[in-house]
Amino acid sequence: MAETAVLTKESYVPTDADFKLKNNVSDNFVDSNFASQSFFKEVVARFKKKKSAVLGLVFVLIITFFAFVGPIMNEYTYSGQDLSKKNLAPRIPVIEYTGLFDGHENISTTSGVKTVNLYFDNKLTDTFFWFGSDNFGRDIWTRTWSGAQVSLIIAVAAAIIDMIIGMSYGLISGYFGGKVDMVMQRILEIANGIPRLVIVTLLLLVFKPGMITIIVALMLTEWVGMSRIARAEMLKLKEQEFVLASRTLGAGSMHIIFSEVLPNIIGPIITQIMFSIPTAIFTEAFLSFVGLGIPVPRCSLGSLISEGFNSFTTHPYQIIPPIVVMALLMLSFNLVADGLREALDPKLKEM
Repeated sequence: MAETAVLTKESYVPTDADFKLKNNVSDNFVDSNFASQSFFKEVVARFKKKKSAVLGLVFVLIITFFAFVGPIMNEYTYSGQDLSKKNLAPRIPVIEYTGLFDGHENISTTSGVKTVNLYFDNKLTDTFFWFGSDNFGRDIWTRTWSGAQVSLIIAVAAAIIDMIIGMSYGLISGYFGGKVDMVMQRILEIANGIPRLVIVTLLLLVFKPGMITIIVALMLTEWVGMSRIARAEMLKLKEQEFVLASRTLGAGSMHIIFSEVLPNIIGPIITQIMFSIPTAIFTEAFLSFVGLGIPVPRCSLGSLISEGFNSFTTHPYQIIPPIVVMALLMLSFNLVADGLREALDPKLKEM
C-alpha cells in the first residue's frame, strides 16, 4: 500500500504592515464635524464666529468697567456743585494742545456765532472737565458714568427678577395644563392688558421714587414675555421620554419642572434675559426723562438726558455723553442677545 504523503504548511502570523493603508494620514480619519466637545465650548465657538456679537460684548464690558471705575477717575463727585465752574465745555489734558477738547465753545447770539473759552475767561487754567460741566457746575464725566451704573443695576436686577417670576409662572402653567393652565393664562392676559406705563406711573406716584421702586415697577410689567417663552418650551418638552422616565421613577412635579425641564430650556431663557435688559434700560430712562425716576442728587442716563435737553440749544455737549452711552449700551446688549440666540440654538449648528 502506497504511503500517503502529508503536506504540512507553516502557519502565517499577520503583521501590522498587512493592514496599513496607502497614503495613510491620521488627520484624514478625524471627524471634525462631530468632534467630541462640551456644550459650553460648542456655544463659545459659535458665538465667536458672529463678529457683531463679539463686538457688542466688548462694548458691554467697556461700558460696565467705566460705569464702576469712571466716577473715581477724577476728584469730582456726581453731586458736587460749583457755580463758578458751570457750563464749561469739554477740556482734556494733553489733547487740548491739538485743538480738540480745549474748552472752546461756539455760542449762538443775536449778532452771530461767538467762540468763547470760559476756562480762560474765568481764570480756570488748571481746571479740566473731560465731558464738560452742567449748569450747576457738576462734572458730566462723573455723572454720566454714575448714571450708567444706576441704569445697569436697575436693568440687570429687574431682568433677573423677571426671569425668576416669569420662568416659574410659565413652566408651572405649561406643565400642569388643563384648568390650571387656563386660569393662569387668563390672569396673564389681564396683567398684559393693563398699559405698562399706567402701572409704572401709579406705582411711582404711590411709593417714594427711587431705585428699589423702579425695580419693583419693572418687575411687575416685564415678566409676561419670559412667561410665554417658558410655557411654550414646557409644552414641547413635557411629553418627551426623559420626562416620562422621571415620572415613572416617582419624581415629583417640582423636581421634573426645575431639575429635568429647566436645564433643557436654559438657552432661550438666557437669550430672553439679554433682550430684556435693553428694554429695561430704555424704560428706566423714559421714566427718569419724564421726572418719575431717580430723585436728585442721584442720577441715571434718563435724568441726564432730561437735564441736557433743557440746555440743548445753548450747550449741546451736555446731552451727547449720556445719549451715546445709552445708545451703545442698548445696541450692544441686543447684539450679544442675537449672538447668544444663534449660539444656543441647536438647530443653527453648522454641519
